[in-house]
Amino acid sequence: MTYEMRTYVAESGRMPELLTRFEDHTVRLFERHGIRSVAYWTVPDQPDTLVYVVAHSGDPERAWAAFASDPEWLEARARSHEHGPLVSSITSVYLQTTEFSPRP
Repeated sequence: MTYEMRTYVAESGRMPELLTRFEDHTVRLFERHGIRSVAYWTVPDQPDTLVYVVAHSGDPERAWAAFASDPEWLEARARSHEHGPLVSSITSVYLQTTEFSPRP
């Protein structure tokens, strides 16, 4: 199992829209493409930041490519960008659990 931690910084003031897009579309579409949601967090002293961890049982790059080309995702993304980009930056780090770590 490969875990991935992703950090999104929303454009100023657009965090509610980003959270809505995740709730209404993204999480479900992740599952469709084999990207299992582990947890999502907001950052109290960084109000435009969303951090989340997903798990990949297969090839993460293949899963992301399938997700990125999903017509439902493309439509949801386009709608959320009608007033300009929703996200100003995305960072991603792949994680490997240690031998002594509880498994999520």
